[in-house]
Amino acid sequence: MLDFMDAYTLWRNLPFPRSGAGEELILAHSDLAEVDEYVTTVIRFVERGIFKPAPVDVLAMLQELMQRIDRLTETASSSDRPVALSQHAYAALLDLLYRQFLETGSPPA
Repeated sequence: MLDFMDAYTLWRNLPFPRSGAGEELILAHSDLAEVDEYVTTVIRFVERGIFKPAPVDVLAMLQELMQRIDRLTETASSSDRPVALSQHAYAALLDLLYRQFLETGSPPA
């Protein structure tokens, strides 16, 4: 399992996935870009110690997006299938990173 800093380092150095050719995959790519922007709040935490979660439920957005991409992967063309798998893997990394961010930054109960 990746720890928080491993997930953060991987995310910061990983290229953003391509969009593919199918309309639904292009929409998933757009939604992935939106949620990626919300996850950037993690950068402030790592670089300056500021814990300020995004104003939306990032984890719910990621779960819904991963489910959608899973369905798209089943019907994707041979050229879009690797793109869908890449988008799903990127979303899964964001999910792991953001969960760990919430756990690491939250004050003890």
